[in-house]
Amino acid sequence: MLFMGGDRGGDRIDEAVAHTAKVLRAALDRDWSVKAGGLDWSCLYTAEHIAGDFVAYAGQLTGRPTDAYVPFEAVLDKGTAPEGAIRAIEATGGILAAVVRTTPRGVRAFHPYPAGSADAAGFAAMGVTEALLHTHDIAAALDVDAEPPASLCEAVLAHLFPHVPPTPAGGTPWTTLLWATGRGTLPGRARLPHWRWRNAASLPAGPVALREVTPAAAADLAAGGTGGFEWLGGGPFDGTRRAAEMVTKAYAAGVHRSEWGMYVLVRTADELAVGGMGFHGPPDENGCVEVGYDLVEEARGRGYASGALRSLSQWALTHPEVTSLLAVVEPGNAASQAVAVRAGYERLPDRDTNFAYGLRRA
Repeated sequence: MLFMGGDRGGDRIDEAVAHTAKVLRAALDRDWSVKAGGLDWSCLYTAEHIAGDFVAYAGQLTGRPTDAYVPFEAVLDKGTAPEGAIRAIEATGGILAAVVRTTPRGVRAFHPYPAGSADAAGFAAMGVTEALLHTHDIAAALDVDAEPPASLCEAVLAHLFPHVPPTPAGGTPWTTLLWATGRGTLPGRARLPHWRWRNAASLPAGPVALREVTPAAAADLAAGGTGGFEWLGGGPFDGTRRAAEMVTKAYAAGVHRSEWGMYVLVRTADELAVGGMGFHGPPDENGCVEVGYDLVEEARGRGYASGALRSLSQWALTHPEVTSLLAVVEPGNAASQAVAVRAGYERLPDRDTNFAYGLRRA
C-alpha cells in the first residue's frame, strides 16, 4: 500500500492513469458538455483539470517553491475533443510519474494542507486521488462505471486520509474513499459536508528531520520492512518496530490521530533514517502526552535524539490541548535518561518500576 519506496508512487500514478483512460474512453460517444457529477464544471473541463493537476504537481516538485504554487497552468487547446483530453491526461500523468520517480529523497515543495509542504510520495498520492475522484465525477454524469482497484483506494486512504476510520462492514475501500471526500455515504457515518486530505509532516530538528509516518508506512515497518526509508545500519531498532505496530493497531481500531503518532528521524545530510520518535497517543484528559524514542546503534552519541526530542516537544506544546509531556524510561537505560534531561525534561516520581521525566508548558 506504500506511496514510498523505490518509485515513491510512480507505479500508482501509472495505474490510476490507465484506469482513468479506460473509464473515459468507454464514454467517448456521450455529451461531455454536461456538468460532471457534483461539480459546476463540464465533463470536458473536469478532464482538463485532471491533466492540469498532474502538471502542477510535477512543477511543484521540479520548481520546489516553499511558499506558493508555481504560477503556471496547463490547458487544452481550444476545440479539443474528449479523446484529446484523455491523451492529455495520459501525457501529463506520465510527466508526474517520471518526476516522482526521479525527485531526490527529502525534497519537499509547497502545498497548503496541512503543514505547508509535501514530498514526492505526497504529490503522487494527491495526483492519484485527483484522478480517481474526478474520473468518478465524469463517469457519474456520463453513466459509466468508474470503480478503481481496491488496492489503489487503500493506498490513498492510508497515505492521505490517516484520520479516516478504516472501511466498515458493508463498505469497500472505494466507498470509504468516496465518503472521505464528501461524495458518498457509509453505514453508520454521517455524510461529510467538508473534507481535507492530510500530507505527512516534516519537522526540522537540527541535523535531522522528524518525518511523520503514515499508517501504510507503519504497517510496513511493523511487518519487518523499511517503511519506505533508507536506514543507517540496514534497518530500525526494535523499539521503532514496536511503535509502528502501535500505530498500525490504532489505525485498524479507528482511534489513530494524525500528528500524535510516530515519526522517523532522518539525517538531512544523506537522507538516512537513524531512529524513531513519537507519541503513545493523543493528549489525555489532563493535557499530558507521552513520548518514546530510540536510535539505531550506529547513530547514537551524536545528539540526534536529544535535539529531535527538544524540537518535537516544543512543537507539541504549541497545541493548546497539550500542557505537559512525559517520558518513561527503564532504570538501566542511562542513555535514554540522558536524552530526556538534555531535551529539558525534569525527573518526576517513578512510574511503577520505571523512571519518569516530564516537561511542562512554561
